[in-house]
Amino acid sequence: MTSLPLFQRLTKCWQTSSRIIASVLKPPVKILVTGAAGQIGYAVMPMIARGQMLGPDQPVIIHMLDIPSASEALGGLKMELIDSALPLLRGVIATTDVAQACKDVNFVIMLAGFPRKEGMERKELMSKNVAIYKAQASALEQHAAPNCKILVVANPANTNALILKEFAPSIQPKNITCLTRLDHNRALGHLSERLNVHVGDVKNVIIWGNHSSTQYPDANHAIVKTEFGEKSAKELVANDTWMKGEFISTVQQRGAAIIKARKQSSSLSAASAACDHMHDWILGTPKGTWVSMGVYSDGAYSIPAGIIYSFPVNCDKGEWSIVQGLKIDEFSRAKMEATANELVEEKNLAYSCLN
Repeated sequence: MTSLPLFQRLTKCWQTSSRIIASVLKPPVKILVTGAAGQIGYAVMPMIARGQMLGPDQPVIIHMLDIPSASEALGGLKMELIDSALPLLRGVIATTDVAQACKDVNFVIMLAGFPRKEGMERKELMSKNVAIYKAQASALEQHAAPNCKILVVANPANTNALILKEFAPSIQPKNITCLTRLDHNRALGHLSERLNVHVGDVKNVIIWGNHSSTQYPDANHAIVKTEFGEKSAKELVANDTWMKGEFISTVQQRGAAIIKARKQSSSLSAASAACDHMHDWILGTPKGTWVSMGVYSDGAYSIPAGIIYSFPVNCDKGEWSIVQGLKIDEFSRAKMEATANELVEEKNLAYSCLN
């Protein structure tokens, strides 16, 4: 009789050891970060290497790419990653060679882009970014692993992602996305502060459209967990003027407010949002919860097909799907169409640069 509890304890110990061994033996995946020597790259690297992006049981090999003038900083970042002795980090490649950087990568975070400079015309800026994304699309097309999943962060993120899609035809359109999770997280934070609740108790805000000042942060469908169960955020706020005014403008202008405050653009929050985006895309969203992602429009909600537009999505087993059937009022429809029109204009401008 006394041996049974011991047997059970040994069995549990064996099961635990097996899980640990399985975790150790899980094949590492390769993650490319372009523009890696910049501020967002510096912030995102330890997050990736600690498992914030793909989970605590997924070893990673990080490929870091930047331009030749940033090679020294890239080398310094590689040294810091090595010095951090991170158990999930199985290798680091720091390079200025795009083919080497793209070799067999499974996931890509694209931070590289040409920043707008004083006096620069919009078309000139677009032209430079089109050239960057056309070249990197070609490299990914030739060298990335099959089913590679890509997140574009550099602005104009939606249109950069569209150019990438056009020049990497073998990569499925569903595998090319852009970041609006930063705006989504900002909306969650602002709503939680308004209601004086923990941000983890708020879900299902939406960012519609472009990652620009025309984006439409929508809290009409948001849910708040309270001691009395889940409640509508709109009912709890009980202030349409705030919902249609300050809430929207604060989220739209948050990036500018951060630049004004710290004299640099968002880095930490952008890096965190990039990890959140990839984490939920690959590992799935909780049941009853959606997130915002810039994805290739198929015409859902009467948004023009053929642009990269931010929608509410559910994710499961590495695939996203647009949440269907949400009620859209006249105010929301006008906002959604305005940001769609801007994206169509950007698309036309980008294509004119190609010609």
